[in-house]
Amino acid sequence: MRIGILTAGGDCPGLNAAIRGVGKTAITEYGMKVFGFSSGFTGIIKNEYTELFEHDLSGILTVGGTILGTSREKPFKKTGNGIKGEKVEQIIKNYKDLKLDALVVIGGNGSQRTANQLAETGLNIVGIPKTIDNDVWGTDYSFGFDSALWIDTEAIDRLHTTANSHKRIMVIEVMGHHAGWLALYSGIAGGGDVILIPEIEYDEKIICNYLEKRARQKKPYSIVVVAEGISKPKNTTAAHYIAEMIKMRTGLETRETILGYIQRGGSPSPVDRLLATQYGAHAVELIAERKFGMMVAKQGENITSVKLSEAGTKLKLVPTTHPLIKKARSMDICFGDR
Repeated sequence: MRIGILTAGGDCPGLNAAIRGVGKTAITEYGMKVFGFSSGFTGIIKNEYTELFEHDLSGILTVGGTILGTSREKPFKKTGNGIKGEKVEQIIKNYKDLKLDALVVIGGNGSQRTANQLAETGLNIVGIPKTIDNDVWGTDYSFGFDSALWIDTEAIDRLHTTANSHKRIMVIEVMGHHAGWLALYSGIAGGGDVILIPEIEYDEKIICNYLEKRARQKKPYSIVVVAEGISKPKNTTAAHYIAEMIKMRTGLETRETILGYIQRGGSPSPVDRLLATQYGAHAVELIAERKFGMMVAKQGENITSVKLSEAGTKLKLVPTTHPLIKKARSMDICFGDR
């Protein structure tokens, strides 16, 4: 069999581990030929690819980024769902000219949406979920999340010492788009006092009353962890808005920190290396069994798969009844709503 592989959307730790998992399994276990497309969907549109051999995959397990490159190209964006525009037609042509039996798409929820749309055109597609946001539907975890969680937690740990030294409120903003998984997990792991996530509507008065209460109790500082996707005015960051609001309402000294793209860089954590490797190997098993239109997923302790038609059309947000939220509330962590 001949399979293609591409990495699409934002970069994150573990992409090379997934490429390696796909390539080594395909070549050594099944004798397949593997072709890597450059720069996400741009590569298959422009027919820019290279055949990957086993030696190309050596030494990349621990390396951040992606050896294939990536892009934000969305071939269906201007043509609508299921409409074969010029870019889509070019993808289909290049897929067939290369005599591919399947295409592996490694990406987040937007990339899985595109993967599903390509599957609906008749191409054999298998998806692998990656994103630090952990918002891909159908899987407990996407690789990249654990690595970003380590980075965020370490940053919060470091803010504790400077916040305590200066007796300040420190507001730290983490990524996540419309999902609060990173803020929730890192906020609890890092000992945050206030955690604001998009899924829970916050009240500014409740936040400020909580922080003023801590100050009256002689607690010398507070840590506020905010997800980038919380509700706020346009043209400002979540951290800046919350920090300025706290200063204005309480008069307490407040500083902001935005981690930004540092969360997406560097070597993957051991957990992400394992997960990406398992995902890559399982994707090839699906191809060998001719089970297409599927996305690899982790559910409980099992590596399994879900339909792209479901994974590519839904977003996994934090349930307001999540056990971690309940446990956090019992420890007097404030989510801004009560």
